[in-house]
Amino acid sequence: MSDSKLTFKEMCAKFDVTPRTLRYYEYIELLQPERQGRSRYYGPRECARMTLILRGRKFGFQLEELRQWLLIYDQEGTKTQMRVFVDMADRKLIELEEQQKLLQETIEELKDLRKTTQSLVASS
Repeated sequence: MSDSKLTFKEMCAKFDVTPRTLRYYEYIELLQPERQGRSRYYGPRECARMTLILRGRKFGFQLEELRQWLLIYDQEGTKTQMRVFVDMADRKLIELEEQQKLLQETIEELKDLRKTTQSLVASS
């Protein structure tokens, strides 16, 4: 086997994912390793896709969004994929900014409640 291809176990180790995760990504067709008998081998294409999948997950994209985005590249090329990514990123940024605002409000409420409670404890 070529040095540029990874075994199933090596792929799990390289990307720090469980075998179950890797099998699931194959099942939903995010990855398509080369098969030789029961063995799977992952080339540079699959490693690049895995990098994009994990980066997308880190940013909060759903697996189905990532699957569709990767399919666009396979069918329509890089330019279309980039335009779709910009749209996805815009939507995700709005969502994250809303979450950030809610989180900041929650932090402020908790600080106020803590301060009020602490003053009650101190005055008792």
